[in-house]
Amino acid sequence: MFERATASLPGGSTRTTIFSAPYPPYMARGEGIRTWDLDGNEYRDFLGNYTSLILGHAHPEVVAAVTAQVQRGSAFAAPTEIEIELAEEIRARLPSIERIRFTNSGTEATMFAIRAARAFSGRSLLAKFEGAYHGTHDTVLAWSPGVPEATSGLVIELPWADPEGVERAIAGRERELAAIIIEPVQGAGGVRAATPDFLRFLRELTDRIGALLIFDEVIAFRVGPNGAQGRLGGVRPDLTTLGKIIGGGYPSGGFGGRVEVMDQFDARRAGALVHGGTFNGNPVAAAAGLATLRHLTAARYADLERLGDRLRDGLTAALERDGLDARAGGIASIFQVFPGSSLVAPEGLTPQSALFLGLLLDGFHLAPRGMGAVSTPTTEADVDDLVAAVARRLGSMQTVAVA
Repeated sequence: MFERATASLPGGSTRTTIFSAPYPPYMARGEGIRTWDLDGNEYRDFLGNYTSLILGHAHPEVVAAVTAQVQRGSAFAAPTEIEIELAEEIRARLPSIERIRFTNSGTEATMFAIRAARAFSGRSLLAKFEGAYHGTHDTVLAWSPGVPEATSGLVIELPWADPEGVERAIAGRERELAAIIIEPVQGAGGVRAATPDFLRFLRELTDRIGALLIFDEVIAFRVGPNGAQGRLGGVRPDLTTLGKIIGGGYPSGGFGGRVEVMDQFDARRAGALVHGGTFNGNPVAAAAGLATLRHLTAARYADLERLGDRLRDGLTAALERDGLDARAGGIASIFQVFPGSSLVAPEGLTPQSALFLGLLLDGFHLAPRGMGAVSTPTTEADVDDLVAAVARRLGSMQTVAVA
């Protein structure tokens, strides 16, 4: 299948992040926490399409909501009531979002939030943090191949969790800075959460210099009923970006915040900012997202966190027991395994890629970088089995070099 795919798709798919050597598994179906590939292999899915499937695959409530909406129509060149309902549900959970607009992805969400901040402030410079991932548009991939130097020149990279370093990085350019964007819980940066004190520092700094503060909660929104901003000290950003779970497994994203910033998109105003998109607020995705959020009660969030803690604590205990050069981290329902440099992987592999492939062979699907997430169908037995499999795979690299 991979060889067939590469004849039409560079790299064999349309997502760089899902490629893994020698080829990724091609999936046929999923139900709950389990998926099956085209060869019939069964996996317990601890990735959930990069944390977006918080209810697992084909959740009955999501399937019912989507089926009902598809039967009414899948897309219109007009707004629908379900879009309003989803907006109201999100606003109830995130008080900082006074107005919201929907997109098709988290990438679009951060792109438009940055554009809104630049338009509102009349400034062009953006500051983002080392290790950050805010999607794949040019501004947030500054200094990458294909991104013009002029675009990269409008971006500053900030040191993580270092207030003095942040001050130094923007020194002399404060009046050029339109916004600071931060993931309150970084994903690609290693599932690390910012401290409440650091977020409060950023809030005070942006207020002082007249810049906007943007929270990228595309991943972090799953850490509690009120997202990271409700969990990490209650700091209120000017803008928030969303994605992943608000689509319930369908393509969706959103950005929202202060009325005066978001009303720049009000088409009734002269000179309004343009925000088109054939599938923005798509009713099928909105139905899936609304069903997902309504299912996520405070009690279910607590269950997810309990399982996440069990997984991280179990891994930490196993690594210490076996003297393995690795560690586990994360927050709430998100986790990551970090193999150490002293591990010996098979030839041609790194410890990280060897762990990923080994776990696939054991029937567990994580991200190639070792990140994963717990979903509501996950059981304690699933968690304990993953812990045991990770310990076995890391143990084989700690003690034996495989040719």
